[in-house]
Amino acid sequence: MKSNQKHLSLSDRIIIEKGLNEGKTFTEIAALVHKDPTTISKEIRKYRIIKKRKDDTRLIRCSQFKDCDQQNLCSRFNCKDLCKYCNINCRTLCPNYKAKECGRLDKAPYVCNACSSLGSCIYVRWIYVAKFADDSYREVLCSSREGINQTAEEMHSLDNLISPLILKGQSISHIYATHSEEIGCSRRTLYKYIDKQVFTARNIDLPRKVKYKPRNKNNDSRPSNKAYRNGKTYADFTKLLEGNPDIQVVEMDTVEGKKGGKVLLTLLFRNSTFMLAFLMDKKDQNCVNEVFNSLQKKLGIKVFQKLFPVILTDNGSEFQNPNELMCDNNGEIRTNIYYCDSNCSWQKGMIEKNHEYIRLIIPKGNSFDNLTQIDVTKMINHINSTARDSLNSCTPYKLSHLLLDNSLHEKLSLQEINPDDVMLKPALLK
Repeated sequence: MKSNQKHLSLSDRIIIEKGLNEGKTFTEIAALVHKDPTTISKEIRKYRIIKKRKDDTRLIRCSQFKDCDQQNLCSRFNCKDLCKYCNINCRTLCPNYKAKECGRLDKAPYVCNACSSLGSCIYVRWIYVAKFADDSYREVLCSSREGINQTAEEMHSLDNLISPLILKGQSISHIYATHSEEIGCSRRTLYKYIDKQVFTARNIDLPRKVKYKPRNKNNDSRPSNKAYRNGKTYADFTKLLEGNPDIQVVEMDTVEGKKGGKVLLTLLFRNSTFMLAFLMDKKDQNCVNEVFNSLQKKLGIKVFQKLFPVILTDNGSEFQNPNELMCDNNGEIRTNIYYCDSNCSWQKGMIEKNHEYIRLIIPKGNSFDNLTQIDVTKMINHINSTARDSLNSCTPYKLSHLLLDNSLHEKLSLQEINPDDVMLKPALLK
């Protein structure tokens, strides 16, 4: 079954990159994204990029070596030998030098993502990176829709037709009805041209334009559609668990203080009920991404991928840019994001229940503005050191030492509190 979507999304491109890394064929990858194998082939050849080698000192033979008849590139006086037989660096001396490429790149998969000899290969390396491909695609998509898609002569001709009629008091509807074949663009485009002041006529010359007040812009930064949920719904999440029952799941949410103030980003490991909390200046996508980048920097990409393979969260506006969270700044996939159904907070009930401990220490309605990350870490240490009946009287902290990478505790200054010293009252932070 082929997808109804015309364009590939970042999620599709991530699947393509993962498939290439695993050595899958175009047919196998196409089946995963519900596209034609030809689409996958075109996508890879269009957006593949060169990956520089760490050791760039080794000379690669020129692709024109066999037919090369170049002479006198060296500094030897009156040398008549062909330069290809001399011990010279063609790359720096020859203006016609072109590095020979690996013959495998002339056929599928056209990239080196899954090449077994990648570490020792001296040839130019071509790889496919999902984040780079998606950024390149969107840059072209946006740039193609900007500006005026008309030549200066065409705009001058259109101005000579439109402006005199508008100045006579005719409406765009009337002009379009009588000259649609000569105009060659839509009514909406005409209004845009007039608004951009590329015609002699202005907005004030339109009979009804000045009578209407500008529409109030919606300041809600959340996407108007649910495209961010494509392939990341709760149904997709449960399907993933059916095939991977042992995969580690982390629930994610935010806890608000006073409206408009600082908030807490919380992450809870389902296997141990171990919770992390991070103080953010405000509840938005950039702050969440900053926390993820900071975590990755402290833990390293490998540990981050091991600890956070799958994250389940709600549909809050601060989480509605999964592409930034799933990939780091280098385009490497670090996690996978899935979303609960609307108004179904029970689908991530563990973290919702765990927030009750936070409210014991910081009652609802109290501001977080006076807190520091040190305060938040102290609070989390006391919460994670609280024994739970659901864990057979064990604490989340002890379980986390058994089930999670212990570098997490060291890098984030997480400590176990003596059972008799555990406090879950506001006095803890006073």
